[in-house]
Amino acid sequence: MTRYLVLPLVGLAAAIPFQSSVAPLPASVRAEVRSAGTWHSGCPVALSQLRLLTVTYLGFEGQAHTGQLLVNRAAAAPLGRVFSKLYALHFPIRHMSIADRYGPLGGQPTDGDVSASFECRQAAPSPCVGGNGTGSWSEHAFGEAVDLNPLENPYVGCGQSRDPATRPFFNRSRHRPGMVTSAVVQAFRSIGWGWGGSWSGSTKDYMHFSATGH
Repeated sequence: MTRYLVLPLVGLAAAIPFQSSVAPLPASVRAEVRSAGTWHSGCPVALSQLRLLTVTYLGFEGQAHTGQLLVNRAAAAPLGRVFSKLYALHFPIRHMSIADRYGPLGGQPTDGDVSASFECRQAAPSPCVGGNGTGSWSEHAFGEAVDLNPLENPYVGCGQSRDPATRPFFNRSRHRPGMVTSAVVQAFRSIGWGWGGSWSGSTKDYMHFSATGH
């Protein structure tokens, strides 16, 4: 287990040291991902190429929690460093667990505000275009992308998104907890990852960080 000590800043949670660990996928997680349909034969990575990244994160209520992501094995340790920085920044995350993303639909958070990484799927087209796929793999299909707080950081295009509940967060000049800041962008940039909020044109994916920037 790799541990990073975050110096206390404010509040109770900040006094709890950040912890990060990387492990191969347990059999139970492999079964859950298969059952959820987020991995199947033909995906661009094998389950053996993914890792279970466990990190400490700050919830919206100001308390420390343990969260988990499925990520590419090459990205696991660098992402551990990123989440250490997010914890030090007191950046709040709503939901981030294996059950939140891959568990039975009835048990997943109803607000849909789940931070996650791996999902074997095509890249999602801009809300300007509509539809479900672009014909090319998403960076999520490689475990080389992370979406943070999708409610507070929507995927928008032509002044619309797929989720009406995200509309209050279209105005990025009015900052509220959970919205990506320049410091969060810099944390991902420190490992060479790009941000969908910096894409040119009217389409912005404010939740999305990836190894290629796409």
